[in-house]
Amino acid sequence: MSANLEAKKLIVEEIKDKLSKAKSVTFVDYNKLTVAEDTEMRRNFKKNGAEYKVYKNRLMLLALNELGIKGAEKYLHGTSAVAFSYDDEVSGAKIVCETAEKTKKLTVKFGLLNGNFVESKEIEALAKLPSKEVLVAKLLGTLNGPISALARVLNAPVQGLTIALNAIASK
Repeated sequence: MSANLEAKKLIVEEIKDKLSKAKSVTFVDYNKLTVAEDTEMRRNFKKNGAEYKVYKNRLMLLALNELGIKGAEKYLHGTSAVAFSYDDEVSGAKIVCETAEKTKKLTVKFGLLNGNFVESKEIEALAKLPSKEVLVAKLLGTLNGPISALARVLNAPVQGLTIALNAIASK
């Protein structure tokens, strides 16, 4: 076996490993992106627990087929890159869509969400979701509201009695 074939097999295994570990994956066309824009985007990925890589379309297609993911054949042509989001489902898609909106040079081809094929519209909808931290904060605020109200209601008679006793004592 040639060394080139062995190297390609290793790259396919690397792609399969990353696809398996990622919570969401976004495939993009980066055709006219400048080096400065690409570098800034890569920094954002690194800060948010995601990774952006460029692989050959054929190798990505082999990895996807070996994992049993179908539907990518019609999208993997031209310049393709992939964004792996490891920490949460939203961060990679959000960075890609923000860069696409800012530069007008990046387009989403398709994506994978928890191992399932999704169209570009679904990735763009995913990118519009708030981050995990914001969602958790909203949930905690919602859960905390009734408890705070109950505490105020239970405290009201005691507080009223205290005010009345202070008014009597100051006379």
